[in-house]
Amino acid sequence: MEEGGPGTGARPQKRPHKTAHVRVVTDHRGPKPSILTSMASHNEIEIKFRVADLSALNRWLRKAGFRLLTRRTHEMNTLYDLPGQPLRKRGELLRLRKYGAEWLLTHKAKGKAGRHKTRVETETKVADGAMMEAILRALGFAPTFRYEKFRAEWSDGKGQVVVDETPIGNFGEIEGPSRWIDRTAQTLQIARSDYLTKTYTELFFEWKKQSGSPADEMTLSAIPSKPRR
Repeated sequence: MEEGGPGTGARPQKRPHKTAHVRVVTDHRGPKPSILTSMASHNEIEIKFRVADLSALNRWLRKAGFRLLTRRTHEMNTLYDLPGQPLRKRGELLRLRKYGAEWLLTHKAKGKAGRHKTRVETETKVADGAMMEAILRALGFAPTFRYEKFRAEWSDGKGQVVVDETPIGNFGEIEGPSRWIDRTAQTLQIARSDYLTKTYTELFFEWKKQSGSPADEMTLSAIPSKPRR
């Protein structure tokens, strides 16, 4: 990253020109003085499952000893790729996410899908989402897909369960060590035949084909919710 500054011939009485910059941090407690810190990578192991009854799932999570880390929070995700979509063709993903007031930039490597989905995830916190988008566009990246949801996060200290309310239905994700995932799924009465390893992009286009919807993105504006009777 390059930062602007006064030239060597600048007159001393003039103040240096301020250059806009993006600061990326990985500490969730708040920004640090440095502009860029090292990104955190980990091996993501997870499954998704469909949720028929949100209230019942929340009751089961509390009964199983899970603690609510983050209450229901709005989330908007934008995927980026280069012309020709080389990341998609390699099975990779570059995502800019706004979760509440927080911005996150994430790269996911090509995954391995067995009973669980496993892939290396590298993620970092971003201070200015609009500036990060400008940087991505300057590098030749462009938005390819958007998906929106409301997410709540739960944990028992060993792994995490998230509950997602999306325009195409409600889903849960269980992320953690493989054996813990299976034990947690069993506790929540989720059969292995109900495990899903597809991404939200794949789930959306599967839904689009089945429903015949003209929507091109998984957002609340593209897929308005049906009025309650």
